[in-house]
Amino acid sequence: MFDIETAIEAATVLFWRQGYEGTSLSDLTTAIGIAPPSFYHAFGSKEALFRRVLDRYRASRLQYAEDAVNCATAREVAEQMLLRWAELYTDPECPPGCLAANCALAGGAPDSLLGGELTRVRKARQGRLRKRFKRAQQEGDLAAGANPDALARFLMTVGWGMASDARSGASRADLLCTVEMALKAWPG
Repeated sequence: MFDIETAIEAATVLFWRQGYEGTSLSDLTTAIGIAPPSFYHAFGSKEALFRRVLDRYRASRLQYAEDAVNCATAREVAEQMLLRWAELYTDPECPPGCLAANCALAGGAPDSLLGGELTRVRKARQGRLRKRFKRAQQEGDLAAGANPDALARFLMTVGWGMASDARSGASRADLLCTVEMALKAWPG
């Protein structure tokens, strides 16, 4: 008998390290310690397991960065989100980079079912940032001439670049330098 939570954690590490496409059913059943029929009985499919992994990842790991939207100022939102991503992407307890980015970049074609889901998640986060920056503009915290949509896209692009950089071996110190440079571009 295997523990579902332990199985999901093992699958998380595999998907994070190898990407969705790079993780085979054989990899999953070996890591979890079950035969394919038991795998299908427990999870239904590799895709269904990945969705559970992604839901858990969003709720546990990404929520920390997502909570930055609640910071007092738009600049603090940007700074905290970038700093939290730097921590997440270089956490020594996890594979480097971002699970979602690693899976999307390693074969998650945007028109595929999972690629589409990963794109929707990313666009939703960008939408929450845009909304937060519009509110900051209305409150006078962000210059009237600033572009909330462009700022949200900028943060998301820097974040994905940091995830890719971490996956390629960048250290936390390297990512913190990127955060510092990105914040220099933030509107005053």
